[in-house]
Amino acid sequence: MSRATTTEVVNVRRGAVRVTGDLTAQGADLLRGTVETLVRGGHRRVLVDLRDVRSTDAEGLLVLRDVEESLAADGAALVVRPPAEDRPSVG
Repeated sequence: MSRATTTEVVNVRRGAVRVTGDLTAQGADLLRGTVETLVRGGHRRVLVDLRDVRSTDAEGLLVLRDVEESLAADGAALVVRPPAEDRPSVG
């Protein structure tokens, strides 16, 4: 049985995060920390690129939605580029 993994490539200058692998609750929680760090660094808009995500689960998507709502409450924005349409969901 393989383990779900999430990998991030962060562009601090642009305020962008490219995510690959599987977006589970654990991976999304790590992503939350990255996004919050970018916002603390002065970015009011953070792009999260999920095009290369292999799979997602409901808990991971809920964490991502919570991050979006939290940023909006603080006057910041989370922009999400969705995964390719042919990717499977897990869970």
